[in-house]
Amino acid sequence: MKTHYPDIGLHVPSLLLPADSVALETWAVIACDQHTSEPEYWAETRRLTQGAPSTLDLVLPEALLAEGDRDAAIAKIHRNMERHLAGVLVEQPPGFMLVERQVGREHPRRGLIVALDLECYDHRQGARELIRCTEGTDVRRLPARAAIRRGAALETPHILVLLNDPDGTVIEPLFEAQEAAAYDFDLMQGGGRVRGWPIQDEPRIEATAARLAALRQGEPPMVYAMGDGNHSFAAARLVWEEHRDAGAPADHPARHALVELVNIHDEALNFEPIHRLVAEVEPAALLGAMAEHFADAGLAIDRHETPAEWNEARNRASTGHAIPFVQGTASGTTFGLARIESPNAQLAATTLQRFLDDRLPTLRGTPDLDFIHGEDTLLNLVHGHPGRIGFLLPTPD
Repeated sequence: MKTHYPDIGLHVPSLLLPADSVALETWAVIACDQHTSEPEYWAETRRLTQGAPSTLDLVLPEALLAEGDRDAAIAKIHRNMERHLAGVLVEQPPGFMLVERQVGREHPRRGLIVALDLECYDHRQGARELIRCTEGTDVRRLPARAAIRRGAALETPHILVLLNDPDGTVIEPLFEAQEAAAYDFDLMQGGGRVRGWPIQDEPRIEATAARLAALRQGEPPMVYAMGDGNHSFAAARLVWEEHRDAGAPADHPARHALVELVNIHDEALNFEPIHRLVAEVEPAALLGAMAEHFADAGLAIDRHETPAEWNEARNRASTGHAIPFVQGTASGTTFGLARIESPNAQLAATTLQRFLDDRLPTLRGTPDLDFIHGEDTLLNLVHGHPGRIGFLLPTPD
């Protein structure tokens, strides 16, 4: 069976699944870059998985990067991978995995796990490869991920790659002829439910590759857009370059990375903002730096006494960009709104990130920037912490 389709950067992987004796509810954990400011989530995950085979033993949660000896933790991860290969995981025939996730929305989210060729990707600005970035890549976030992948016997990535498939030609037809599910179980800590069906027969693999090829657009052509997990994919590319430059053959397994393909037109796919949390900072100094950075852009910073006033102000139509922020105090939270009349970027997220990238390194101490999913989570992380300030971004169109 053909396993590599170089014209579309597609590879048919040999997936590994836990043996029947392994409890899937404790085997599966959330991606390592989630709950980064909530170590208590990971402490509870450790409690739930204690003594059971789990992917928690194969990842290094970013919330815990500052704890303990990182090199020792990575060495332990590599040992756990070898141990799981010997007694926990069972290799499957080459193929894809069709997946469906119930995540509390009206429709389940559907995807297809495949492997993509890292030679078809470049995270640098302006690159025009088959696989394109949809966000900037912060190279400071790559070393820890690359250190885990370097020398690892397994990969357990959570990388979502988007397809522009308005007619639903690639993933959706595979649900019309499902085989028996390889797994079907509830995820821990309210994570929803996930099901997976193997796609291992040559006709459906060939048909899927042909439909992906039909999605090529532009010159040079593009097929895939990074949706989430860009930094994991960039780290994989970095490690592959090391192998390649050391003389590894073109068919070396490090050349490919597992991803989940998702149709951007999937009914369950919601676009939500990723807010910014700055910790270990003097908020007044940060806002002062903001005033300097946007001195020629018509910046006005408004303060609001109550959440009701703040919500009314942030929902009021305005020109330019209006970026709400919350500032922690010893007893609670204060509310504000930064209005930038003449921003130099189309998106508020870009305007804010450029400021943070430019000014955070100039502030006293070691300000820590984190990316937070969920407004309520951001508010909770700021409340009662005088050294924290959070910026909320609008929902993308």
